[in-house]
Amino acid sequence: MKNEDKQGFAGPGSEDPAPHRRRRRYRGTHPRRFEEKYKEHDPSRYADTVEKVLASGRTPAGSHRPIMVAEILEVLHPTAGEVAVDATLGWGGHAEAVLPRLLPGGRLLGLDCDPIELPRTEKRLRDLGFGPHVFAAHRSNFAGLPQVLAAEGLDRADCILADLGVSSMQLDDPSRGFTMKVPGPLDMRMNPRRGRPASQLIERTGAEALASLLADNSDEPYAAELAAALAGRSFSTTIELSAAVRKALPRVPDDERELSVRRVFQALRIEVNDEFVSLDIFLRQLPACLRPGGRAAILTFHSGEDRRVKLAFRSGFRDGIYVRIADEVVRASPREQGANPRSRPAKLRWAVRA
Repeated sequence: MKNEDKQGFAGPGSEDPAPHRRRRRYRGTHPRRFEEKYKEHDPSRYADTVEKVLASGRTPAGSHRPIMVAEILEVLHPTAGEVAVDATLGWGGHAEAVLPRLLPGGRLLGLDCDPIELPRTEKRLRDLGFGPHVFAAHRSNFAGLPQVLAAEGLDRADCILADLGVSSMQLDDPSRGFTMKVPGPLDMRMNPRRGRPASQLIERTGAEALASLLADNSDEPYAAELAAALAGRSFSTTIELSAAVRKALPRVPDDERELSVRRVFQALRIEVNDEFVSLDIFLRQLPACLRPGGRAAILTFHSGEDRRVKLAFRSGFRDGIYVRIADEVVRASPREQGANPRSRPAKLRWAVRA
């Protein structure tokens, strides 16, 4: 048979085969852009590649490495028949570890406001065998926990987890606008369908208000200088903003200037998503959402979050709302920090309901 017959043979009445679509090539020997890392996006098919990425201390594109899983399981102590809540579902790594410990008879509610990542995580957990009777996903900010409990016919839960901040899937995807490392739209919205992007926030905020925002949300020491250089300007990409921050601090050492770039992005992200407002609401509602003896664990990643959690737990302990709280923050082990650098700033605090 001729080559063309081998490739395109069709019997009588057959439809023409769909043309083969080649994968887009990338420059060099290894993919660098997020969308080019097709093997990392398909871990079930390319498990060896994913293992190599993990072994190098990096997070595979499109996924997330849950932090302090063993420590969180020890604190929450999920037990068969209990109701657990993952108030920030993300990739679902913590939920995947908690769910088997709730069986038989228990269930987990997963909350996330990201309309892009939530369906992917729900499918991943369903594919692992966690059906609707065991796991329910809700598109909601964690401040909406009482409403989610009510929708499930529940008033309280036995253990509640909140892992604050941004997931690796959001950070690594340039189209979401969270990273200053590669070009992307200056967006930063957890839910791209709601609110205004970071680009509009900068363009419509005066210097004095922007300085307060930078100082309050990220403890930025050069808030006034940066606000004067950035306020009212139009930035369409993340790279444009990061370059403007560096240019505004010409006499600051390089390492310190890069920290300012990170703090500016953090402060804007917090403001765009009302993160502190949502966290304050969540902390006020948390005791009413926990059954007597219920356990809460919260992972924070910067001082503004940690201060709020620490003060809320200490106040609840003084008032008899919590019978026990963490005396000190729990940090990732040196081994985990070496294997997953994104765990280094994480702080875990916990509380037990009276």
